[in-house]
Amino acid sequence: MRRLAPPAPYAALIAPLIAALFSTLYALPVRAGVVAYALDPTASTVAFETDFGPDLITGAIPLERADLRLDFDNVANCTVDVTLDVTGATANFPFAAQALKGPKVLDAKDHPRMTFRSTSISRVGEAADVTGTLILRGVSKPVILTARIFRPQGSAPDDFSRLTVTLTGKVNRSDFGATGWSNMVGDEVRILITARIDAKG
Repeated sequence: MRRLAPPAPYAALIAPLIAALFSTLYALPVRAGVVAYALDPTASTVAFETDFGPDLITGAIPLERADLRLDFDNVANCTVDVTLDVTGATANFPFAAQALKGPKVLDAKDHPRMTFRSTSISRVGEAADVTGTLILRGVSKPVILTARIFRPQGSAPDDFSRLTVTLTGKVNRSDFGATGWSNMVGDEVRILITARIDAKG
């Protein structure tokens, strides 16, 4: 069964760039302190998938806003704050797209936004665990996402002006009251956030 993965242009760069995730960040005194990044919404996506019998329901939710602040000296000072536009959610099956935004799942009419805000970040090998609070359907639950950072191919080792951040994880939709069609659609939802960001200033 297929599982979510970084978009092809970035998947090919994982090996040479993943070492830069946080180890290289520590070697950049010229960028000491917290650096704020702005989202490029045209190059950013939020993909999801869940089981539908032997098949998969896949889709996307527009990434409306992302506030990422990276401290190149201390990963614990990094923060992630993202907002998704639930009203723009799409799915690979027409009926699923309509059901997804309906009152039994995302309830886009009453809860048009989904947010994730980090509470702590810690390095784990060549990635980082981002612990935070996900608010969906007005329900707040703790979630842990795995973060990885990529530079564009050909960029200088000390150039972190443009980055791509991926956040992957999974949630049980029933934890947020999104229990519609539970007899047909899986409870576990796997998420891949791909955010293209540019350093401000």
